[in-house]
Amino acid sequence: APRYPRYTREEVGRHRSPQDRVWVTHGTDVFDVTDFVELHPGGADKILLAAGGALEPFWALYAVHSQPHVLELLREYKVGELSPEEAPPAAAATGDPFAGDPPRHPGLRVNSQKPFNAEPPAELLAERFLTPNELFFTRNHLPVPAVDPGSYRLRVEGPGGRALSLSLPELRSRFPKHEVTATLQCAGNRRAEMSQVRPVKGLPWDIGAISTARWGGARLRDVLLHAGFEEQREGEWHVCFEGLDADAGGAPYGASIPYGRAVSPAADVLLAYEMNGEELPRDHGFPVRVVVPGVVGARSVKWLRRVAVSPAESPSHWQQNDYKGFSPCVDWDTVDYKTAPAIQELPVQSAITHPRPGAAVPAGELTVKGYAWSGGGRPVVRVDVSLDGGRTWRVARLAGERPPPERAWAWVLWELRAPVAAGAELEIVCKAVDGSYNVQPDSHAPIWNLRGVLSNAWHRVRVSVRD
Repeated sequence: APRYPRYTREEVGRHRSPQDRVWVTHGTDVFDVTDFVELHPGGADKILLAAGGALEPFWALYAVHSQPHVLELLREYKVGELSPEEAPPAAAATGDPFAGDPPRHPGLRVNSQKPFNAEPPAELLAERFLTPNELFFTRNHLPVPAVDPGSYRLRVEGPGGRALSLSLPELRSRFPKHEVTATLQCAGNRRAEMSQVRPVKGLPWDIGAISTARWGGARLRDVLLHAGFEEQREGEWHVCFEGLDADAGGAPYGASIPYGRAVSPAADVLLAYEMNGEELPRDHGFPVRVVVPGVVGARSVKWLRRVAVSPAESPSHWQQNDYKGFSPCVDWDTVDYKTAPAIQELPVQSAITHPRPGAAVPAGELTVKGYAWSGGGRPVVRVDVSLDGGRTWRVARLAGERPPPERAWAWVLWELRAPVAAGAELEIVCKAVDGSYNVQPDSHAPIWNLRGVLSNAWHRVRVSVRD
């Protein structure tokens, strides 16, 4: 057998374009697929999304690859193997608090490196109902903590209950495992569009700050009842969460949800330790995170260290002075965060994932694809699509199972097929309608706010039809 050279993932990651050669990995093998790029049946643009990284998350999206002849074809392009010591890089002694962050898939579209914030390529979002873990959008506020699962403890405390300190094995064995398929969306999803009205402060997310996974873990309700907290409480109560990620002064990331949601059997709030059937990846909260279905992602605290029942909302900066919406007339000189409620349930949302803006599409039948979702478990009942900027409309076909009423935690994927004529210029628009007949506003100007959150106007994509 031939001896192949050994490469690190970093070396593979330098080969991401035809000029630098296009390298990918599968298992521990390294392949130079530059000469195959133009031959790829799915198109060159799709294979280039994997350039410099692993094929597995992309092959998970497209099951057609899981066939012997595909692996045979790939073997012809093998140029090396990953170094056996290719483990997650150790935290370098450089004083960089982000030095211990985990490796990431190069297919992600990065909005900030430190802290790491990235979204999956928009064109992959609607290819599969569950988002592969490696391509799930990542929203980090602080460095990723390195947690030893052996010494990990989750503290549960507050008035009216007894304090608990739970190890990972205790959390897994004492409480029934519950699974929920839920979409998480960042409050800043589609901020880039809102910033075209007027500049806003925040990361320039495109349409990919949203992803869907099958989460597994203990119900938060079961843990709180086990600790002696009652099902109902008089007055206003909250459940506060603290993460193991902390700023330079030691203040952790924190958030809270109303007590009623935390203990409701219908709300499906989880202390999750699994994501799509695997243990949580480090970027997504290993070893335990909160998952609050139907609620803004900011409340689904990762790397969870403490759950506290409290008469007040979380004192955290991210609960008190961020993730709130304001009128378009409010600016940084007049903003008063105390006047607005913290975002919990998000408004109805949809976006077009295919075709991409600026594409030249062939004449004949055009397939338009996208996602739609609404907060609070409200189902999406309809997605309307226009090819002429909103003058005329058609109804898209919704895919997926019908969820129980008020527990539609996951997005629907939708598709519309329509004939298009050569030479036409199309402005494709989508808008979703939820079970309460909430509908997306037609433009961003009336919902503009200084933080660029809650951006859910009609999504518009302009394309031309090739002759």
